[in-house]
Amino acid sequence: MVKNLFLPGFSQEKKEENPGSVEFQVFNFTNKIRRLTSHLELHRKDYLSQRGLRKILGKRQRLLSYLSKKNGIRYKKLINQLDIRESQIR
Repeated sequence: MVKNLFLPGFSQEKKEENPGSVEFQVFNFTNKIRRLTSHLELHRKDYLSQRGLRKILGKRQRLLSYLSKKNGIRYKKLINQLDIRESQIR
């Protein structure tokens, strides 16, 4: 499992922003998702981690849905920057 799995260019500028902002929270959830995904590739039967991953995915999806309704431009910029797919259900 890789411990320091983060997006280098994005994290430096977001640490200076409000840690309660939607972008910062989505960034942190994305880091957790990538870390858990790499963990689950090694430990396929770790069902508690699978449950945790599904919960974090749901939280991130709700935040992205909120952001897309409130400010579509920030939403598009964020998903392009984090390299995540656009939601099919919005």
